[in-house]
Amino acid sequence: MDAIIIVLVILVVLVFIALVKTIQVIQQASAAIVERFGRYTRTLNAGLNIVVPFIDTIRNRIDLREQVVPFPPQPVITQDNLVVNIDTVIYYQVTDARAATYEVSNFIQAIEQLTVTTLRNIIGGMDLERTLTSREEINAALRGVLDEATGKWGIRVNRVELKAIEPPTSIQDSMEKQMRADRDKRAAILQAEGVRQSEILQAEGAKQAEILRAEGDAKAAALRAEGEAQAIRTVFEAIHAGDADQKLLAYQYVQMLPKIAQGDSNKLWIVPSELGDALKGIGGSLGRLAENGGAPTAPADPARPTLDKPGRQQPRFE
Repeated sequence: MDAIIIVLVILVVLVFIALVKTIQVIQQASAAIVERFGRYTRTLNAGLNIVVPFIDTIRNRIDLREQVVPFPPQPVITQDNLVVNIDTVIYYQVTDARAATYEVSNFIQAIEQLTVTTLRNIIGGMDLERTLTSREEINAALRGVLDEATGKWGIRVNRVELKAIEPPTSIQDSMEKQMRADRDKRAAILQAEGVRQSEILQAEGAKQAEILRAEGDAKAAALRAEGEAQAIRTVFEAIHAGDADQKLLAYQYVQMLPKIAQGDSNKLWIVPSELGDALKGIGGSLGRLAENGGAPTAPADPARPTLDKPGRQQPRFE
């Protein structure tokens, strides 16, 4: 009985192992290569698959999703004989699991070596400045070469990116000095432009102020002249409206004589010839007033100068 139980247990174990090897579950976005007696038979897709146990074997399981592989920095010589270290990142995807398994032994290593050699060929035809400013051009050229070479391996290269381009330390110092000099130059130019613009604006402001001040003075002078003209016109009209005669004018002139003579610089002043006739009239009026009951008329002074001739210059009083 014990032997029978042992045989049954062994049979159960073998059946369980056979079931396990018969039923193969493949994850989504994955594929498996099946070999029968060491020869490729078929490719298992995602889901539940049945294989012949102990005859069919799973050779390789491959992830069909897009993969990202960073490669370590590689020294590359530019056209102007400068060594730069370039980091690359490859985005690829397996499109044919059979080709990726049988066409190349290690497609990751193959892609890396192909990337390095292609990158050296591309950078070797560029100088340092162009290398630093032509990343898109380098990425496109590198992707085209890799995609064409890896197509027969069942791999599609979606993108190639240059993660870093590091020139030598001495070149970096020179570039920093050049960039600093360029920044200082731009700052000096901007400062000079600011000073120039400020001076232009100040000159324009002063010019506008002078123009406005001149316009204001002109308008003020015009208004002042208009006011004086209006005042003269008013006085003239008032004189004509009052019908003032020579006697009144002479009387007003005589009243203004002391004010005229008050200044220290007034050493010479001229009495108009028409004033004599007016004074004669005033004297006659005063005489008639005295005859009518006023004070006696004062005798004429023979030494007094006469003012009866028009246009004659009168004596000077100092």
